[in-house]
Amino acid sequence: MRHKDIRRECEELWAKNKYFVLSKSHKTYLEIRGYLKGTELDILWLNEKIQETRDMKESKKDFSNAVLHIWGYFKKNASTIEKQVLFDILNEYMEGKNNQKVVIECINILLKKYPNEYLEKSILLTGEQYEIMAWKTYSLIAKKSASWAT
Repeated sequence: MRHKDIRRECEELWAKNKYFVLSKSHKTYLEIRGYLKGTELDILWLNEKIQETRDMKESKKDFSNAVLHIWGYFKKNASTIEKQVLFDILNEYMEGKNNQKVVIECINILLKKYPNEYLEKSILLTGEQYEIMAWKTYSLIAKKSASWAT
């Protein structure tokens, strides 16, 4: 695969997964972001790093940070009431009074009212099960292909 194609695939995979990764681990988010600034990219490495975050425990701090990043896409258009509702729900999550699903549902309501193509592809907001299965299959095929080539 050509270098530009690999970079494009990595950037597309990252675009779908970056807020999910950020919601689990700010450290891993920064590591991947730094890696993608490099010249030699490996989509399997990127996929493995994303898969590793799926196994990480929930981090309220990192999830809240991701939500605040996502809020940036809405802050110019959303009303004061919409902002207050989201922030109240996020604070309740931080206090253990609700869960991530409730916060994500609130964001998705905003997303319906204020569409954003980039966020609409985010696995954090859309759910992840089909993407995980596709990438696990892709990874297995790629690893087997690599072992057959040697």
